[in-house]
Amino acid sequence: MEYWFSEMHTPNVKLSIRVDKQVYSGQSEYQRIDVFDSPEFGRFLVLDGYMMLTQKDEFIYHEMITHVPLAVHPRAKDILVIGGGDGGVVRELVKYDDIESIDLVEIDEEVTRVCKEYLPFTACSFDDPRVHLHFEDGLKFVRSVKDKYDLIIVDSTDPFGPGEGLFTREFYGNCYKALHEDGIMVNQHESPFYTEDAIACQRAHKRIVESFPKAKVYQAHIPSYPSGHWLFGFASKKYHPLRDLNEKKWNARGIKCRYYTTTLHKGAFYIPAYVEELLSNVEHTD
Repeated sequence: MEYWFSEMHTPNVKLSIRVDKQVYSGQSEYQRIDVFDSPEFGRFLVLDGYMMLTQKDEFIYHEMITHVPLAVHPRAKDILVIGGGDGGVVRELVKYDDIESIDLVEIDEEVTRVCKEYLPFTACSFDDPRVHLHFEDGLKFVRSVKDKYDLIIVDSTDPFGPGEGLFTREFYGNCYKALHEDGIMVNQHESPFYTEDAIACQRAHKRIVESFPKAKVYQAHIPSYPSGHWLFGFASKKYHPLRDLNEKKWNARGIKCRYYTTTLHKGAFYIPAYVEELLSNVEHTD
């Protein structure tokens, strides 16, 4: 008998992946957590029926949400990660020797426990002494912080369920206050391709533009995500993601990536015409 995992991307489109076996299933206080093994994508994590990451392509997402801002900010030492309980962002952050402190705020401790046990390819750096885990609501956490971080990475789930509050105007405004005067915030920005996702993407970008003087969008190709075309948001009080990119300094670090390069960094901000049109009423022109 064949077993398949299917995720609905729209009422008319679904992604189906052949499954070898289900290695974990459980219900946390916040959501259902499932882990599967598959012949094509390897092991993958599902929350409330939605694919979060796969062993085969997670490096694309985690490299692009982490290295893009760190190649721009000249001295990022104090980092806040909101979400990211799977550990992929932390794994990329600890590659930087000059980062001094990483606060990770994950609302669902069970996600991190499951990932430590079943997804060691992402949950492999929580023991780094610079990493501090906080199992609480990211919205509430950031509300009480002011002028503390150089970089905030919002590694949230989709804008419904436990991650819904991380797409509000209040949340982005609180991130602004939590950053130093030259701070950067990056976030996963959904896909611009399917109509419902595009509306959520546009709404989030509008709220970010209202909070930050500089706000841009960049892209990556992530095969297991809806449409494969995925966006990230780059927002800053000071730095421009292209004009302030320091290619020489980042390349001198010798960090080995499978997706990110400083050349790709530049190209990622040149988005297709249909995405420009989608964001044209809220995008800065500089």
